[in-house]
Amino acid sequence: MRALAVPTDVADPASVRLLFEKTQEAFGRLDLLFNNAGTGAPAIPLEELTFAQWRQVVDVNLTGPFLCTQEAFRLMKSQKPMGGRIINNGSISAHMPRPHSAPYTATKHAITGLTKSTALDGRKYDIACGQIDIGNAETEMTARMKNGVLQANGERAVEPTMDVDNVARAVVYMANLPLDANVLFLTVMATQMPFVGRG
Repeated sequence: MRALAVPTDVADPASVRLLFEKTQEAFGRLDLLFNNAGTGAPAIPLEELTFAQWRQVVDVNLTGPFLCTQEAFRLMKSQKPMGGRIINNGSISAHMPRPHSAPYTATKHAITGLTKSTALDGRKYDIACGQIDIGNAETEMTARMKNGVLQANGERAVEPTMDVDNVARAVVYMANLPLDANVLFLTVMATQMPFVGRG
């Protein structure tokens, strides 16, 4: 197996373009794009967020996947055989917000729209697009949940997490489907997390 590491700023069109140029040079084609880069803003009231905090989340979580999808389309349409697969990381927040999460939630809702548009526009080029919505995978971003996080009712509660390997297996499943099949949306979450029934 060969690997290529290309440090990339997903919010910068020139940086993203260079990533895909180097990918084409190294491998000759692109079969899979996983739009996984993401960031959040401080968990503070919406009216206290700065424009810079909002913009950083939008740039990474939404503009980044758009730019990467755009470059992937260009490669996938022109290669022989034509086509490929794009998987977007949507998050549970694509369905239901947490308190004080406006920038993150807004971008993840937007990812759902990008996923649907990409799936539609990619059909005639054999480009499949799906979205994985992840809830409480144990990573650095969810470490705070062991100390309790703010709930919609104003209380703080410890939330269970799951092994991130569960997410990896789900992504591998989606990635390995033939291009005539697509998982448009898949949710993988900690069984005991307070999501179903939230709000």
